[in-house]
Amino acid sequence: MIDFKDMKSIMITGGAGFIGSHVVRLFVNKYPDYRIINVDKLTYAGNLENLRDIENCPNYRFVKADICDFDTIYALMQEEQVTGVIHLAAESHVDRSIKDPFTFARTNVMGTLSMLQAAKLYWETRENKYEGCRFYHISTDEVYGALELTHPEGIDSPFTTTASSALHHHAYGEKFFTEDLKYMPHSPYSASKASSDHFVRAFHDTYGMPTIVTNCSNNYGPYQFPEKLIPLFINNIRHRKPLPVYGKGENVRDWLYVEDHARAIDLIFHKGQVAETYNIGGFNEWKNIDIIKVVIATVDRILGREEGADMDLITYVTDRAGHDMRYAIDSRKLQRELGWEPSLQFEEGIERTVRWYLDHQEWMDRITSGEYERYYEDMYKNR
Repeated sequence: MIDFKDMKSIMITGGAGFIGSHVVRLFVNKYPDYRIINVDKLTYAGNLENLRDIENCPNYRFVKADICDFDTIYALMQEEQVTGVIHLAAESHVDRSIKDPFTFARTNVMGTLSMLQAAKLYWETRENKYEGCRFYHISTDEVYGALELTHPEGIDSPFTTTASSALHHHAYGEKFFTEDLKYMPHSPYSASKASSDHFVRAFHDTYGMPTIVTNCSNNYGPYQFPEKLIPLFINNIRHRKPLPVYGKGENVRDWLYVEDHARAIDLIFHKGQVAETYNIGGFNEWKNIDIIKVVIATVDRILGREEGADMDLITYVTDRAGHDMRYAIDSRKLQRELGWEPSLQFEEGIERTVRWYLDHQEWMDRITSGEYERYYEDMYKNR
């Protein structure tokens, strides 16, 4: 029998979501002497099916709660004697933020403030106060604004001298997001995340709370909610549905395999310097239209379709309001100080990702039909 009183107690928010579920799984499996408390509101993007393989582990507990519910979060921190917070819970879809900015401000700003204040008040009651504690906030590269697309066809990356040079990547300009850049958010989503980042840093500067912030690039991989580009397009290709591409598909993003992100979070949580910011990226820039063509080619090959059979599904639509042209993360600080780098070449990551979604069509069908939400509503309605 495990005595939870002797365990390090880590609260992971948003742990039923895409990135969060990978972090929860990693911590539960890698650290059996930790107590992992997964707090998730189970909004549309939260899905406990993502964690069925570890839901009965003795060092894991799920709690359905809203991070904006300060009283519940504070009581849970006291009950579980939480010493570490990995805060991933957030509204994250830009299109939704344009239509409903209030929800993003509530969850991303006020929810983060609720988490910070609950941790502060609980940790200040401990005999050693903040000793052995850490509040780790996961943010996005979108807070930095946008980079100019100065080389539309791509150039050799300045990162080719690093250990990441084995990865397939292009650079579409000379500038990259570094940790010391001024924030210039352009969407309600990125503005809400920028605000939450400022609150985290303010709690360190004002109260001495041990905080860390990381800003990551676009993630891809298994268990991503299918409103996002790669899983949406995999599913649409399978069912021969249109593939809506904003504008001309010229916008450039840096892509990071989600398990590499989870490894980075693990490393930074344990070895990162308090009050520091670390950028996490894949050294892997792609135009949207090019990555879409790679996904089409991969799906068609795996399904045994003729090469290029589904290219005609590409449908250009009106561009998103305020659509940033280029994001590109400079991860060299993380690589230099903590030794992290992406483990997968992009081709291998895409292959794994496409195969996972094609092999888990039932998971996809339950999401697209809404069945997964009804199941968990019934499960928790009497709790």
